[in-house]
Amino acid sequence: MGENKQVLGNWKFKACKDEKWMDAVVPGCVHTDLLRCGTIADPFRATNEHDLQWIDKLDWEYETRFDADGGMLASSNLQLVFDGLDTYADVYLNGKHVLSADNMFRTWKADVLGIVTEKDNVLTVRFRSPVSEDLPKIKKLGYNLPASNDQSELGGLGEDKISVFARKAPYHYGWDWGPRFVTSGIWREARLEGWSDAKVSDVFVRQDRVTVEEAALTVGVTIEADRDFDSVVRLSAEGHCWEQAVSLKRGTNVVQIPATIIGPKLWWSRGLGEAYLYVIKAELYRGAEMVAAGSARTGLRSVRLVRDKDAAGASFYFELNGVPVFAKGANHIPNDSFLTEVTEERYRHEIATAAESNMNMLRVWGGGIYEQPAFYELCDEYGILIWQDFMFACSMYPGDEAFLSNVRAEAEENVKRLRNHPSIVLWCGNNEIDSAWSEYEENGGWGWKKNYTAEQRKKIWADYEAVFHRILPEVVDACAPGMAYWPSSPLVSLTGDRSQHAHPLSSEGDIHYWGVWHSVEPFENYNVKIGRFMSEYGFQSFPEYDTVMTFATESDLALDSKVMRAHQKNGDGNRLIKEYMDIYMSEPKDFPSFLYMSQVLQAEAMKIAIEAHRRKMPYCMGTLYWQMNDCWPVASWSGMDYYGKWKAMQYYAMNSFKDTMVSFDRTDGGRVEAHVVRDELSALSGELRVVLHDFAGAELKREVASVSVEGNSSSVVFSFDEREWLNGRDAGSVVLHAELWADGLLVDGKAFYFVKAKELALGASEIRIEEAEGSGGTKFTLKSDALAKQVWLTAEEPGIFSDNFFDLIPGVEKTIEFRRREAGEALSKPASPGGIRVRSMIDFLLERTMEG
Repeated sequence: MGENKQVLGNWKFKACKDEKWMDAVVPGCVHTDLLRCGTIADPFRATNEHDLQWIDKLDWEYETRFDADGGMLASSNLQLVFDGLDTYADVYLNGKHVLSADNMFRTWKADVLGIVTEKDNVLTVRFRSPVSEDLPKIKKLGYNLPASNDQSELGGLGEDKISVFARKAPYHYGWDWGPRFVTSGIWREARLEGWSDAKVSDVFVRQDRVTVEEAALTVGVTIEADRDFDSVVRLSAEGHCWEQAVSLKRGTNVVQIPATIIGPKLWWSRGLGEAYLYVIKAELYRGAEMVAAGSARTGLRSVRLVRDKDAAGASFYFELNGVPVFAKGANHIPNDSFLTEVTEERYRHEIATAAESNMNMLRVWGGGIYEQPAFYELCDEYGILIWQDFMFACSMYPGDEAFLSNVRAEAEENVKRLRNHPSIVLWCGNNEIDSAWSEYEENGGWGWKKNYTAEQRKKIWADYEAVFHRILPEVVDACAPGMAYWPSSPLVSLTGDRSQHAHPLSSEGDIHYWGVWHSVEPFENYNVKIGRFMSEYGFQSFPEYDTVMTFATESDLALDSKVMRAHQKNGDGNRLIKEYMDIYMSEPKDFPSFLYMSQVLQAEAMKIAIEAHRRKMPYCMGTLYWQMNDCWPVASWSGMDYYGKWKAMQYYAMNSFKDTMVSFDRTDGGRVEAHVVRDELSALSGELRVVLHDFAGAELKREVASVSVEGNSSSVVFSFDEREWLNGRDAGSVVLHAELWADGLLVDGKAFYFVKAKELALGASEIRIEEAEGSGGTKFTLKSDALAKQVWLTAEEPGIFSDNFFDLIPGVEKTIEFRRREAGEALSKPASPGGIRVRSMIDFLLERTMEG
């Protein structure tokens, strides 16, 4: 009776061709085990990636020996369970083949009753090389399928793109921010599971109708029974109780129980209310005896993707509990090239960073993985909405029967696994494939179609439609009724003609805008090229000096050095950063200064984009920049580097994502407009104090405007004629500063410059920093005798500041607090930084670029 679980440990591994066994860690992978054993050098250091491409050409095997726990052999059902095998694996128990796996994203189980013995069991998992397994599939197909980010040449495979055949994390084969490490291994828990009589294998809380007054639910309880018997299923949640008599049959039973909660506590995204979570328990009784139990944690909310036709085109936004939500956030990629290195604390750091940065959404991008449970649990707790991609990105895929069957099983399992998470508000078929292929526009897309015959093109598109227009929407509809499905990001709408494919000025659907960056369009285009939902856009920077020095030496510190090029996966990346820096910034004095300036450049670009999108609400209702995080130390589009250090952009995003924000915009007619954008639902009344300063702090002009804005809105609250305010003064020698005050509190403050940063007449400044009285050494007040741009604070202790990379205007003090997060803490708390170092842009410039 009851359930037993035994996690299997004490693993060893070797290449199949070798004799010598080495110690292994499970969950893990070959690369991390080789590193731990001292067989390979740090894969992230220097150009070591290039020297480790032999690993994916070999077959590997893992083995453990174990005794069965007491009671396990007495179970009437006994299974061997692998939550994740990466990827092509054959499993043997006591010499008997028990299963073969071919999908990293699925759970693999085998009935092993009668095979497991009390003592000395031997379990062997043999991984076939993904390269050897998939290369023959290209020959069989007769042509390569497009896979733009598959770094096949680095892997020694020339033009052969094998990533499309494996149901394995696409980014393992390389991406334009990530290395090529094609892993093999037992990447999630391996265990024995025994049970007798019955077990509850799933509890699904279907939310039929949720309002403030009432939550009408149907709880589906899946019960495995090894014989027929009469029973009662009892549900409970916070004092509520429901039960239903049921006659169980041998095999799988799904019991549907209606449950109503009057006056439920609703789940809200961050900024709108509490992310309240219920635990619903399901217990199976035979008479007075409890035979089995299970539970589900969920938040009660109504959510829908609203795509209503309007005068401009059609809306695209998420409505939560009847409230239109402006989505603020970023695209999430895996936190490591080696997935099992991501601890729960690293997940917490990322999700807490999102919350502290005033975000309310992350997009789980389709080139990584269906994330670990901890990721979704944390998003549930912090109120971070999730746009969830299926794992397909920037490639066309095969459509043979075995592949399609594998995809369907993968989708069903993952939708079922994740469907109770209130944070998930959308399932999206893939990343960028509809627009890349552009079926209905002959010369559109990424130029893929021209490489194929008419017959091949027809087959490739039919295979695409089978997955993204048929299988995946069917699975979402069946397994998560009522959940929105979006076939591809970006997309206008499924029209079956050329109007289906997204472009930068689409007035329907979502947009990935990459004119800034890939096409060297000016930052100012962010103000113009705005769609209904901006699901991708971005600009690169380098990580800070300390991070660079984890993979480089002083002799590598040049843009075109072999090591720096190896840690820049976007072919034109370094050139583009330099080109944009020449346009907008003054010249840095050395390479460490270039690193700092690249971060400021990125931050300024993202500020323009984010604020332009937010000012445009309700036309635009979402802004998700590319990208939140990194999978190794690298130059990339991330706002937070591999080690979790906030770049300048993360601080800028925190300010530009504030729930109530002041933002300036310049019109073509020479007017400057101050907007107040408010995501909170209540109205706000206050005043906007606008002051023009020279760089020595003298007040040149001041005006105060009364402000009254509705909740969930964007409004122009003040505007002025630029020439009138400048009044003949040098535009590069003044700064406008605005503060929004309400109920005696400063709500937000913003500086506005009339020229580019490189045209500012910056001079030397003296920044004074003093500990704030009564703060216990956690708060500090900064003052400057002249304008100090992008003041960068660094601390001896790990942590973040309440603000950083800010401008100090003489006469306008700035008080900041240092915070750190201890293990397990929800958010960072005030702490002592140890020593603080203060620098500003002037410290990083060549002398000839400085005024005087």
